[in-house]
Amino acid sequence: MNKIEILAPAGGFDSVTAAVRSGADAVYVGAKEFSARASTHNFDNNELRECVRYCHQRDVKVHLALNTIIFDDETERALELAKDAARADIDALIIQDIGLASLIKRAIPDLPLHASTQMSVHTPYGVKALYELGFERAVLSRELSLGEIREIRESCPDIELEVFVHGALCMCVSGQCYFSAMLGGRSANRGMCAQPCRLPTKFGADDYALSLRDNGSLNYLRELQEIGVASAKIEGRMKRPEYVAAAVRAAVEARDSGRPSAESEDRLRSVFSRSGFTDGYLRGALGEDMFGHRRRDDVVSADSRLLRDIRNEYKDERQSIPISMSLSVSVGERPVLTATDGERTADAVGSEPAEAALNMPLTAERASASLSKTGGTQYVIKDIETKLDGRAALSAAALNALRREAIAKLDDARAVRHNYGIIDIDIEERLADGAKFAENKVHSPIAGYPAELAELGQVYVALEAIDDDSAGVIKNIETPRVCFGNENEVYEKLRRLRDRGATDLIAHNIAAVYIGRELGYAVHAGFGMNIANSHALTALRDMGVSDAELSPEIDLRRIERLRLAIPAGMIRYGYLPLMITRNAPAGKIESCKNDSFLQDRKNERFRVIRRSGCCEIMNSVPVLMPYEDYEAPDGVFDIFIFSVENSVEKMKNTLGKLRGNRHFERITHGLYIRGVK
Repeated sequence: MNKIEILAPAGGFDSVTAAVRSGADAVYVGAKEFSARASTHNFDNNELRECVRYCHQRDVKVHLALNTIIFDDETERALELAKDAARADIDALIIQDIGLASLIKRAIPDLPLHASTQMSVHTPYGVKALYELGFERAVLSRELSLGEIREIRESCPDIELEVFVHGALCMCVSGQCYFSAMLGGRSANRGMCAQPCRLPTKFGADDYALSLRDNGSLNYLRELQEIGVASAKIEGRMKRPEYVAAAVRAAVEARDSGRPSAESEDRLRSVFSRSGFTDGYLRGALGEDMFGHRRRDDVVSADSRLLRDIRNEYKDERQSIPISMSLSVSVGERPVLTATDGERTADAVGSEPAEAALNMPLTAERASASLSKTGGTQYVIKDIETKLDGRAALSAAALNALRREAIAKLDDARAVRHNYGIIDIDIEERLADGAKFAENKVHSPIAGYPAELAELGQVYVALEAIDDDSAGVIKNIETPRVCFGNENEVYEKLRRLRDRGATDLIAHNIAAVYIGRELGYAVHAGFGMNIANSHALTALRDMGVSDAELSPEIDLRRIERLRLAIPAGMIRYGYLPLMITRNAPAGKIESCKNDSFLQDRKNERFRVIRRSGCCEIMNSVPVLMPYEDYEAPDGVFDIFIFSVENSVEKMKNTLGKLRGNRHFERITHGLYIRGVK
């Protein structure tokens, strides 16, 4: 059984040093662009090269996060950044956007790709789909239980799995949050989240209904290792180096000893917590105990003395790389020192031939004493072999110079792990226009929708609303946006409906695309897949997808410039789900009815709808793009989302407003006009 990797966050080089010297096996960092933690320092090209070199010399891997959605006008820069990362000898790229992933696979075919948790993958079929697309690792959603992770591992043993074990927990499933973007234009899918979930939000008597405690699951490292999880991930690229060091040290203890020491657990709570920690997701124990927010006691507990003590523990180099040396000295020949780590070898040759000793020839003992002085480096001497003729003299200064040169050359050899081939591709080559028409799509939460709804377009009924009475009548189905723990049931229901004549499927995640294709449906990508560029549309076409609903975060200007390999859709009307959550607000699952509402500090009210075992938090006002404001170009169809209209009467009322162009009380143009950061 392979030891589980301890993967540490690093927002800057100070955190890289803290992680490596505390025992991390790998670190993940961000670039100056396209990182899901845009507000931290992140790394430019020179800093990235320095980081990779430093880490590789110490047997630590480096993963670079390019884990945001990408727009067409950014694609070339994103691909060049990936190429720069390959030249820096990065070990893997963490990717959210399937369009960017497809370009990287063409341009740098040997560079490993890891699917970001922003891809919202949390089921066996989702991981199978990623493996089929060429990803080597899946970073799983944080909301999974141990049993669900085990099921994923058993279903697809050929792909590596990465699981978050410590750090902040977002209330929303990663990749499915539009709260920050809709309220202030700062997109979580673009690394600019303003964290509205941490602000006061009332749900009944609870004032911080969307703020979860931090993940504290280090005690499960042994069990995750036994399941076959490859990597234990610590969240926190925005946090200080002392946090990184404390978390890594605790994780190493948990892996090696079964659990962190009491001192390490106390330090973790002190250096950063939100009313303590939770392991609720891994235990499958949802509810109120998972919630907490940052209080005054949490802030002041990380005092200067504690932080100084932590810094002192990683201030010195960690001598963890054993090497062997071999010294050859003979009169009349230039001395040669060879250093090896078992895989790589470096030779240092003296500048002058050795002379005969007048009094004291060089002995093995004196040579070993000089060569063993590797303090300040990452190396520890395992053994030293000497080949001395017994007559030659060599000064301590000459020996030290040989040692320094050999170690420097060994450093150079150890810094390079890969030799990626980079292909100069034409990124426009496979793009295509010509997608001229697709029917408008209407999302209905009920099977018994009014017939007039079909006047807007082809109606797709939510899978959970279809029962035996409507099976055989409903032809078009909308899959759940998430399928925690119930993918098998979803698969079987879709299979039965296909057998009874269902033909078309809106798939909101990569798993549903895979299932739909396997069952023979015509598959349409839903807005939950966050499609935002022409290359992603081309990738979907290659996967056999008929058309795609675009990300709600793409603006009109960019929509008009898309190269449409397949038709694409924009939301003409609908209450946008700002979050989809596995736990309920404040953990009050029993309180989430159709008439439940959250209230923020500005007294905006957001409806909470419970469906498919999760909660959706709807925007307080609907998106509405009247035709006089915007006429879609060829190939762009309209999407009408009926989500809060859960009865025929409510649907007819909304239909009347849409057909009569009557004003709604309040509307938003969403992000189509103002765009996102």
